[in-house]
Amino acid sequence: MTGVGEGAARALTRRLAVEQARARIPSVVAAVVRDGATVWSGARGFVDGAEPTPATQYRIGSITKSLVAVVVMRLRDEGLLDLLDPIAKHLPGLPAAGEVTVGQLLSHSGGLTAEPPTEWWERTPGVAPEALLAGLGDDTVRHRPGRRFHYSNLGFGLLGELVARHRGMPWERALHAELLAPLGMSDTTTRPRPPHATGYAVHPWADVLLPEPEHDAAAMAPAGQMWSTSADLAKFAAFLAGDTGGVLARATLAEMREPIVVEDGDAWTSGYGLGLQLARVRGRRLAGHTGSMPGFLATVWVDSSDATGVLFLANTTAGVGRSLPTDMLAVMDEHEPRLPEPWRPVPADPDLLALTGPWYWGPTAYVMRVLPDRALSLTPIGGVGRASRFVPDGPDTWLGLDGYYAGETLRVVKGGDGVTHLDVNTFVFTRRPYDPGAPVPGGVDPDGWR
Repeated sequence: MTGVGEGAARALTRRLAVEQARARIPSVVAAVVRDGATVWSGARGFVDGAEPTPATQYRIGSITKSLVAVVVMRLRDEGLLDLLDPIAKHLPGLPAAGEVTVGQLLSHSGGLTAEPPTEWWERTPGVAPEALLAGLGDDTVRHRPGRRFHYSNLGFGLLGELVARHRGMPWERALHAELLAPLGMSDTTTRPRPPHATGYAVHPWADVLLPEPEHDAAAMAPAGQMWSTSADLAKFAAFLAGDTGGVLARATLAEMREPIVVEDGDAWTSGYGLGLQLARVRGRRLAGHTGSMPGFLATVWVDSSDATGVLFLANTTAGVGRSLPTDMLAVMDEHEPRLPEPWRPVPADPDLLALTGPWYWGPTAYVMRVLPDRALSLTPIGGVGRASRFVPDGPDTWLGLDGYYAGETLRVVKGGDGVTHLDVNTFVFTRRPYDPGAPVPGGVDPDGWR
C-alpha cells in the first residue's frame, strides 16, 4: 500500500530492508500513517514461508499499557476516579503501595518496583489478580512516590485490576468494548489467532533461531499481553495523533501526551505522560510506546502536530535499532514534507480589533493578536517574556490556553472612554509603559519618566 510518492516509498522500503538484513530479523512489518490513513506499508522476511501482511499478528508488548491507559482515562472523565486518588481507594485491602496515586501509576512515577514478586513474568504463566495483590510486600515501593521516573510493569497490573473492578468485567473485555471495537481494531486480541508470527530469539553468533515461550500472563497481562497487526496498530496511531473517534475527548488525549516525568534528566529526549512514552527527536515531539516481549519487538510513534505516525512489529527478542521508526519519519520529512495551509482572511469583530497591537507589562512590550474563533494571543515583542494564547470565557474574559498563563483569566477592563487596561491574573497591561491613567498596582511615580 502506498499513498506517498515513488521516492518516499522506495526510501521507506529500503530502510526497512536494511534493518531486517542488518539486525537479522525473521520478519518485520511497518507502516506510516498521515491524517488518519495508512499512506505506506511494507514487510520483509517470512512468516510460515510467506511474507507477512498487514493482517499478520505480532505481540505488541507494552503498547498494551497505552491501551489500558485509555480506559483508565475514560473512567476519570466519567467521574469514577481522580488521578490523585490513592490506588487503595479502588483496590481496597491492597497490602502495600496503597498510597501511590492512579496518576503516578499511569506515569511510572509512583516508585513501585519494576517487576512483580513472581517468577520472570514475561516467560512464565501468570497468577490470578488476588494472588498478585496478596504477594505485595514492604519492598513493593522502591522510591518515594512522585520523586522520579521508575518504569513499573507491576503498576499496570494494578491498573488492569482497577479497570476490571470498575467495569465489573475482565479488563480485556472492557478494553475491547470501549476502545478496540469503536476504532475497528478487530484483530487486536489477548491471545494469538492465525495468521500470526512465532516469536524467536536469534543466536548472537550464528544464523539460527530459538522459539520463545508464549503464555497467558493473567494478572500481569495489562502490562504486555496484547497481540495486534500493523493494520490495527495504524488505527491506534491515527487515534493517538488526534483522530479519537469519540473514544476520548481530544483534550483528554492531549493531557495524556503531556510530559509528567522526564526519563533522562537534563537531556530531555525521553519521558512519560499518562500511559504514553514521549520522545524528542530531530525537532519533533513524539508520543506513543515501545513494546518488548520474548520473541517480539514493536513501536508506535506519532507527532500530533502534523498528524503523522510510524510503527513496526517484528518477531525477534532483540536487535531492531531504536532509530528505525524515527528514520521513517525523517524519510517523510525529506520526501513528503507538509505544505502549510494557504492563508485566508478571517473576519474579526471590531471590539477585538480594538484590542490588537502593543500592550505593556511595566516597560516590557507585548503585542496582542486576534486568532480564529475570538481567541487572542499575547506575546512579548522582543521574544523574552511570557507568551500565552487565550480562548473566550465570557463577555470580557478569556481563559489561558498555554504558557505561563494556562488556566488563568485575562480580563478586559473598561472605563468611560473604553478599554483602560488588561488584567491577567492581577498583572496589569497598559497601552503605554506604566500608564499613569491606569490602575497600576503600587502606583506610578507622579514625576513620570526622567
